[in-house]
Amino acid sequence: MMQQVKRAFKYRFYPTDEQAAELSRTLGCVRLVYNKALEERTRTWYGERRRISYVQSSAALTQWKKTEGLAFLSEVSSVPLQQALRHLQAAFGNFFAERAKYPRYKSRKKSRASAEYTRSAFTWRDGRLMLARMAGALDVRWSRPLPQGAQPTTVTVSRDAAGRWFVSMLVEDPIAPAPATNAAVGIDAGITSLVTLSTGEKIANPQHERRDRARLAKAQRELSRKAKGSANREKARRRVARVHARIADRRRDFLHKLSTRLVRENQTVVIENLTVRNLLKNGRLARAVSDAAWTDLRMMVEYKCAWYGRELVVIDRWFPSSKLCGNCGTVRGKLPLNVREWTCDSCGTVHDRDVNASRNILAAGLAASACGDGVRPQRESSRTGRSSATAGIPRLQAGEEVKRTPPSR
Repeated sequence: MMQQVKRAFKYRFYPTDEQAAELSRTLGCVRLVYNKALEERTRTWYGERRRISYVQSSAALTQWKKTEGLAFLSEVSSVPLQQALRHLQAAFGNFFAERAKYPRYKSRKKSRASAEYTRSAFTWRDGRLMLARMAGALDVRWSRPLPQGAQPTTVTVSRDAAGRWFVSMLVEDPIAPAPATNAAVGIDAGITSLVTLSTGEKIANPQHERRDRARLAKAQRELSRKAKGSANREKARRRVARVHARIADRRRDFLHKLSTRLVRENQTVVIENLTVRNLLKNGRLARAVSDAAWTDLRMMVEYKCAWYGRELVVIDRWFPSSKLCGNCGTVRGKLPLNVREWTCDSCGTVHDRDVNASRNILAAGLAASACGDGVRPQRESSRTGRSSATAGIPRLQAGEEVKRTPPSR
């Protein structure tokens, strides 16, 4: 059964000098309105213990445009400015619901510069996109077509640190579920091997940041030699940003291809609930963990499973996947990271650390899916050395395939 999902299609475009100047003014005004509204809300709350609503912020924006110092706000489209106030309202809603921290000010150098246009502020006709207050259509490079008959609901224009311009178009896209299959896979995330599958396959970590580390270091050294505030320093900063953009683009492309493959080939995908922010506290591994981008991979797998009708099972982070013998169920006491192979003291089985972990993750995920509950370890081990969290979890013997009956549609 087809389902309608909202998808954003992102394209690069090349504005003319006139369009770039207009868009730059719009981005600056959006940032100014957001920061000024945030400042006003902060002042009234801490000074008067009074909250300001979106309607009040919108009325204040009208008054700002009438002042001499902020009259230039009337020179750009009003829609992106109103959208900035709506985004601030949503940020405060997340803060009061304890889903996010207190909203922060947008920085000209550090924050992502973007402006959102709703339907009243852009025209989409015959593959041509025109924005309000803009001369001519944007020169968009259509790297992939929009869904047939799709009409964008919002258009977001952004500029990254490398000076590249992008336009993101949000559309309703009908997605059909992927053909049902009886395959299931457990995924163990790592650094040397980005992921190890329960089938025994190891997918090497491309290490995009490490491969471009010499190029990045050279660009950063050149940046450090430039005088602050000079035009040459800005050029050097752009060169550093381009190296970072190259790394991020290649990493994102690889993760998209990997996540799509995992979701298409398997009906059930089992992953661990890793706390990446805690792993980043390890000074020796922080750079490698960041380059692996496990959080991005999980996010992609999650929404693609939802799109294509797959089952995603997330097991508890404390489940002893690496220390648990997949043959007899004995839990080993300690297993340092430098130990890649180990022998079970009870049954003598020799385990590859990552393959064993991925198979245990799959077995735990199938058990959790069958009983409808999560997998959590017992804090005290039993006398036999087997954790009660593993009781009832099927053992996957070497070479054994997992067969699951596809759910009826």
